[in-house]
Amino acid sequence: MVSHSSEGPHDATGPGSGPGSASSAGALPRSALLALWLRAARLGDDDGLARLLRAVQRDDEPHVVSGALGDLRLEDLAGAWAGDAREVVALAPVPGDVAGVPPEAAARATDAGECVVVTTSSGSWALVPEVTEFGSDLEPGHLVTWHVTSVGPWSTRALGALGSLAEAERDLRTALLLATRALDELDVARWRDDAAGALADLRAGGVPAWQLPASVPPRAVQVLTQAARLRAIVDLATADDGGSVNLWQADQRSTALREVDRASRHALGAATLWIAAS
Repeated sequence: MVSHSSEGPHDATGPGSGPGSASSAGALPRSALLALWLRAARLGDDDGLARLLRAVQRDDEPHVVSGALGDLRLEDLAGAWAGDAREVVALAPVPGDVAGVPPEAAARATDAGECVVVTTSSGSWALVPEVTEFGSDLEPGHLVTWHVTSVGPWSTRALGALGSLAEAERDLRTALLLATRALDELDVARWRDDAAGALADLRAGGVPAWQLPASVPPRAVQVLTQAARLRAIVDLATADDGGSVNLWQADQRSTALREVDRASRHALGAATLWIAAS
């Protein structure tokens, strides 16, 4: 969930608002980055906590946590959980498709459009970010509160809903064809002045290396990059009806784009799902 404020604190340090920032098109969701770094923390990297915070918080103000575990900083929670994650996944639910999300957190996660679910030695938890925007278009800022809910066992449900990484790759290939066809029909580069540049940036861009742990397999990185890119293309294509001639064409295009978004969201989950070997 994103709310807006015209004023608020601002810190000029950090990765900035370019590629990989919280506001850039094609950026990975905060939940995906947190899931990847919680998994990587088991490696015991001495610099892991600092890198986790830099990757997840990006150009935001320092994140805070509220809910079932009390009120604390994300830095403190991540430090307490370092090396303790047993299962973790990032999910991107929307109304009508909450695949893999524990029911205890489904409403809040759907409102936010993302969540992290993690199992540690102390239990299983869903973390949902609430984002408050402040500042201006030229100097935007974000306040982020992670709401924590205690949940029951979840990994079997998530695995069944999301499928394997290989299945995600296959679905993304189909989604790419659908997205390409929809963009061709919309001819977004013609009817929106900013679209050509945005599409070029999406095609050329990727997830910045500093955001990802070295332990993420290249195959998962490719799936994450493609999923984030396709979701951004869906956002671009659905911002306007473009050259729709009639309602039937508009409906067909919307159906195709919803399928692209579904495949992309499920792929993001499949690429972040991790269950420790017993």
